[in-house]
Amino acid sequence: MDITGKRPKQSTEVRQASLVEAALALAAQRSPAGITTGDLAQAVGITQGAVFRHFASKEAVWLAALDWASDTLMARLNAAASTAPSPLAALQAVFIAHVDFAMAYPGVPRVIFQELQHAEDTPLKARVRSLMQQYRALLMALLQRAHQQQLLALRTDLPAAAVLFIGSVQGLVMQSLISGQVSAMATQAPGVFTLYLRGLTLKETP
Repeated sequence: MDITGKRPKQSTEVRQASLVEAALALAAQRSPAGITTGDLAQAVGITQGAVFRHFASKEAVWLAALDWASDTLMARLNAAASTAPSPLAALQAVFIAHVDFAMAYPGVPRVIFQELQHAEDTPLKARVRSLMQQYRALLMALLQRAHQQQLLALRTDLPAAAVLFIGSVQGLVMQSLISGQVSAMATQAPGVFTLYLRGLTLKETP
């Protein structure tokens, strides 16, 4: 029992997780570039100086946020794919799982889109590239399985199909951020995926 009346100290891991959560929650509401360490401190109820006891810089907070987002998103996508009965069903499950993640954590795409606007290479960009490489690898494995099972149109360009898949999700996310109606993705996603799948499986005219 705490008889001093002071708030018990939290472990570094717990405090870091709280700061990452606060950063992404704030990024869902406004530009990540405008979020200060003072904002993060206020959000979790600590002093600004205490932030730097857990992270060396604000960039380190965003790096941790992207690491968490990458690990969490890829775990969800792999889980969705693994329970689907066929490669095409797995693609649909991955598509919907990504949309669900973006709806649950709208701060993540805001951080990613803002970072990609910078012309120079940065550690944050490297994190985003790593995530995209993992994502493409998952999609290519599913597309190759679908191709081997003759589920796709004869001359389907698999790398292009992977690019279009990711682009379709990103388009839904971008439109939702512009309109401010994040929940609209849930109703639009099935129709967008249906059009995508139709393009993969449409039989070509001789």
